[in-house]
Amino acid sequence: MNLSDFNYDLPESFIAQTPAEPRDSSRLMLLDKTTGEIAHHQFSDIIEFINPGDTLVVNNTRVIPARLYAHKPDTGGAAELLLLKKLDATHWRALVGGRGLRAGRKLLLDDGISAEIIEELADAERIIAFSQPIDALLHTAGEMPLPPYIHERLSDPERYQTVYSKDEGSAAAPTAGLHFTPDLLTALRAKGVKFASCTLHIGLGTFQPVRAERIEDHQIHSEWAQLSAQDARIINEAKLAGGRIIAVGTTAARTLETSGILSEGGDPANPSAPLTACPWRPVIAFERETNLFIYPGYRWRVVDAMITNFHLPKSSLLMMISSFATREMIMNAYETAKREGYRFFSFGDAMFIH
Repeated sequence: MNLSDFNYDLPESFIAQTPAEPRDSSRLMLLDKTTGEIAHHQFSDIIEFINPGDTLVVNNTRVIPARLYAHKPDTGGAAELLLLKKLDATHWRALVGGRGLRAGRKLLLDDGISAEIIEELADAERIIAFSQPIDALLHTAGEMPLPPYIHERLSDPERYQTVYSKDEGSAAAPTAGLHFTPDLLTALRAKGVKFASCTLHIGLGTFQPVRAERIEDHQIHSEWAQLSAQDARIINEAKLAGGRIIAVGTTAARTLETSGILSEGGDPANPSAPLTACPWRPVIAFERETNLFIYPGYRWRVVDAMITNFHLPKSSLLMMISSFATREMIMNAYETAKREGYRFFSFGDAMFIH
């Protein structure tokens, strides 16, 4: 398929700059992926559309306050570091901002900590070596790494975390989960809805536009993901009992489908290989990097329904949900969302594809 098939026009006024307050007051579009029928609700209404015995699978990753400011000791010039992935105690992969940030460049941060760029990667990515572990510094001097299309300052950093966030490691939030409140989660449990967790530490590559003209030629980024044996058991038992597996966000969906491919003995890098699904074990526990790229033509193995936000044009996330429904349904839903005044992207409204 061509990249242009996943482009759409979005005036900047549609991009949400602040989160909804309260969280579950955002809007919710229902999309029936069988008929294409669309309905409009508030997110708190989602309890009406999730049944007893269904299982919500959430990504419990927590965003690192990973934006750090530094300066060059020889010139005083400013530099910015956006940490993407911890490699060991003192080495990180990061995006850099500033002039002359080449291999060998030394930088100074707060608390007397120094850093050196030791390797140049693609574009603005670098490998950074710090003079000491910086985990504590992140929580005193680090800023929340909001996406570049959000220009408003976030007064409460917790509004860019889900209420169930647990394991630090992401450079961005799993935004579909931002709509849930503790009260809504409690009400869903009381209704008989089951919950399972997974972890996928989100890199900024998740949100970057695809550049290959043929989307099949795109080299997807890898992200660390994990599904525990306990949560795999919850999902397998729910699936066998006839309940739906509902992914809260594309990152949870990517983790679940990675697990489904591994359960078949397959390779997430080649999900189209013909494999035989195991009916009593649709997922297995795993902990590894995943480079699963889901686009139209993909065979879904685990996820039955999905809660998601409205995604950027030409993004791999838009391609994923176009695989879950159809491209035509999704593009029609996006045009409907614009006509109805929905808010887009990280702090925007939600869609329930079922």
